[in-house]
Amino acid sequence: MIKRKDFVTVLLLSLVTCGIYFLIFLYETNEDINRMVGNDGQAKDGATMIILTLVTCGIYYLYWIYVQGNRIKAVADCNRIRCDETGTFYLVMELLSYCCCGIIHWVGIYKFIDNFNRLADAYNTHLSNSGYQG
Repeated sequence: MIKRKDFVTVLLLSLVTCGIYFLIFLYETNEDINRMVGNDGQAKDGATMIILTLVTCGIYYLYWIYVQGNRIKAVADCNRIRCDETGTFYLVMELLSYCCCGIIHWVGIYKFIDNFNRLADAYNTHLSNSGYQG
């Protein structure tokens, strides 16, 4: 069972913990996406993703959000789940956030969580029914 993500919780805990909770969120989300998407050749271990993000001062995170956005979009389209955003949308939101004190970052994360939750709901439904294609 994939646990739904709550945007307000991610936002508040990330702010209160000065970003530490956001790293936990990324790790858990990475692991959940790997489970939902299956073996598509783009899976990356969550610990490796966090280490690469920290070592590159966040640059790897830009690549990660782009790839994960495309993975979510591909599986959503395959399963006829509404998902309008691609990895390019999330990447652009992150890049724009550098100019706007990070506010746009949270708009992108909101949409990412929204699409993640739709996919998680379909995946969880598949656990009791068949029809989900990872």
